[in-house]
Amino acid sequence: MNGADRPDASAAPLSHGLPALWRSDANILILGSLPGVASIRAAQYYAHPRNQFWPLMQQLFGIEATQPYPARLQALQQAQVALWDLIAAAERRGSLDSAIKPASIQCNDFAQLLRQLPQLRAVWLNGGTAAKSWHKLVKNGLQLSPQVQVFALPSTSPAHAALCFQHKLQAWQQAYQQSMESA
Repeated sequence: MNGADRPDASAAPLSHGLPALWRSDANILILGSLPGVASIRAAQYYAHPRNQFWPLMQQLFGIEATQPYPARLQALQQAQVALWDLIAAAERRGSLDSAIKPASIQCNDFAQLLRQLPQLRAVWLNGGTAAKSWHKLVKNGLQLSPQVQVFALPSTSPAHAALCFQHKLQAWQQAYQQSMESA
């Protein structure tokens, strides 16, 4: 085997996201970027113990953050909230969005999902990388119904420590209020 035949040892591993969680009656779709290592290993959205996603869901929808994961998912669906990530797969070492190699990004099929969510009123983008990825999809032709509002929200990741929980909560509450007013 010569050097050209060997895989690039410096290449980051390919991280794969989780399947979409949704019901056809969802009116809010929350989109992250790509699950971190803890979430991928656990096969659970927002599994890192310091991620503030589930505490935010507790404040917004009354979903007890400490209950078992299947119960949280069921409660989220009953609250008419869908979950997914913008990135289906990408090369990345570790969990940081900043470590994602842009050229390796493979996006999820949102056109298909959006057709199955006729009651969708809002898309909440969890963090800056999710917002950037969303805007690329829209620029590349993703069609969204005009009545659907899009909110770029502060990341719930423990790596996003620039804002305290209370400030993140205020931003997410504002998105919730505006999403409900448009109903």
